Amino acid sequence: MESIFHEKQEGSLCAQHCLNNLLQGEYFSPVELSSIAHQLDEEERMRMAEGGVTSEDYRTFLQQPSGNMDDSGFFSIQVISNALKVWGLELILFNSPEYQRLRIDPINERSFICNYKEHWFTVRKLGKQWFNLNSLLTGPELISDTYLALFLAQLQQEGYSIFVVKGDLPDCEADQLLQMIRVQQMHRPKLIGEELAQLKEQRVHKTDLERVLEANDGSGMLDEDEEDLQRALALSRQEIDMEDEEADLRRAIQLSMQGSSRNISQDIPQTSGTNLTSEELRKRREAYFEKQQQQQQQGDLSEQSSHPCERPTTSSGALGSDLGGDAMGEEDMLQAAVTMSLETVRNDLKTEGKK
Repeated sequence: MESIFHEKQEGSLCAQHCLNNLLQGEYFSPVELSSIAHQLDEEERMRMAEGGVTSEDYRTFLQQPSGNMDDSGFFSIQVISNALKVWGLELILFNSPEYQRLRIDPINERSFICNYKEHWFTVRKLGKQWFNLNSLLTGPELISDTYLALFLAQLQQEGYSIFVVKGDLPDCEADQLLQMIRVQQMHRPKLIGEELAQLKEQRVHKTDLERVLEANDGSGMLDEDEEDLQRALALSRQEIDMEDEEADLRRAIQLSMQGSSRNISQDIPQTSGTNLTSEELRKRREAYFEKQQQQQQQGDLSEQSSHPCERPTTSSGALGSDLGGDAMGEEDMLQAAVTMSLETVRNDLKTEGKK
């Protein structure tokens, strides 16, 4: 139906839309129709003046507005009829006794012009099919041959005046195309007012939906932010706990080393004002631990001779095996320091128990 010319309603220019949809093109403008209306007004004034320019009827006629047009864009049937005469077309009232006596089937006509109050629209046959070209519709409406008579009868019941257009209409592309093919219409066009109302309602629903979605998205973001914050806090607490545990472990090692710090300070020569290298420090620690090992073994031997039933402790034996090499790692030294501290505590407890 794209080839069908269909002007949609603009203001109150339904007479212009009716004529152009009938002729299938932009044949008339408001200016041209206004010119026809002014010409008709002048012809009527001249007829009234024949009765005397001083007559009461003439003065009353001059004071009345034009009956052929108004500022809204309305044009009378006389303007439409005169406009069609330019194309050799004339209008006959469909329900007039003269036409009804002809008993012509509506489907054998070519077009109709329908009027109710101040609205005009065209029903025309294009090719082999009928179309309602009402400018108040969003597009042409297909009318079947069987429905045409019922459609016209319904319009008459609603108060419409129907005019049959007689004469040869100008050729148009849609008529030529639809002579070869027939079209089908799946959905009836809506009235423009209904479409606008539907579009407005859709916009309202869309706005409400967007508002709801935005609200949901916002709350979702808040929930996600809260979850991220809780997750970050939990990780932070875990890190703090790990740091606390490491700090406790360092303090425990330091405390374990304090038990022998005095012996370290006595047995390792101090070199004030001299910066020792890491290798020198490592050798001094090895010398200290070897000396401590020897002292511990001598104490165990003397204790074993006084108490032959007692067996050597596994911790001192392990310490001797760990320190038997020529070199010790940092971790081995640290473990040895902790072990010696524990052994010192045990020996002190044993000595106190003997006393």
